[in-house]
Amino acid sequence: MTTVLLVSLVVCYALQLILESHPEPGGEDNPFALSLTGLKAGRIYELLTFQFMHGGIWHLACNMIGLYFFGRAVEEMLGARSMLRLYLLSGTMGGLCHVALCVAFPDYFNKGVVGASAGIFGLIAAFATREPNYPITLLVFFILPVTLLAKWLLLIEAAVSIAGLFVHGSTTAHGAHLGGMLAGIAFIKWEGWLAGARGLWGARTRRRLSRQPVRAAVLRAARRPRKNAEELPPAEFISREVDPILEKISAHGIHSLTDQEREILEAARSRMARR
Repeated sequence: MTTVLLVSLVVCYALQLILESHPEPGGEDNPFALSLTGLKAGRIYELLTFQFMHGGIWHLACNMIGLYFFGRAVEEMLGARSMLRLYLLSGTMGGLCHVALCVAFPDYFNKGVVGASAGIFGLIAAFATREPNYPITLLVFFILPVTLLAKWLLLIEAAVSIAGLFVHGSTTAHGAHLGGMLAGIAFIKWEGWLAGARGLWGARTRRRLSRQPVRAAVLRAARRPRKNAEELPPAEFISREVDPILEKISAHGIHSLTDQEREILEAARSRMARR
């Protein structure tokens, strides 16, 4: 999914350059940028399209670097579909925050906005929320390496974005960045709450079944260990035990695995190492 998004950004920027080189007489330079005027005119699609537009090749390059590193990390953490939902939700929330500032302070923020930054800030915030103590090495000015924990990176970016709101005439949409970060944090918190709710519901269901003799017997039968994986032929072991786990990782991320599924993957690694 990260690769798909990277290619989409490049393709959309190429189309943007073509569009801007042939402007319609009296039309806007970029009708797909997000603006308060556009939303008032009913162009709701701008909340999506602005995320694939950019203000220049340098703007595009910086966003692609951020998407490449944090997109891959979050995709491995959450799965492809959840990563895409997070990315687009953060971008949309960032756009809404920018528009809200335009409404509240039209003399300071009433301008259009383009870029994938809000979505990328959402990815960074989600990663830092899930893995706050993960060390991240940045190249300041692409030369000086600096290592800091993910949570400190998020705090620094939040502080810079808040301070940027008070810089009159800034061309950076700091409100969109803040909105993206808030969406990323909320997304991870919501995912955690849902996982906890599912676990609680499952525990209550198991307790209720255990009080019913017939269903308890079925439940105990389902818990009986299957044929020892070590006794299976390699091809059957891969198709029956490993392939479903790999599909689950692709759909929901590696964090969704149970302890038993992780043990099966470890057993598969051991068997492959012995061959």
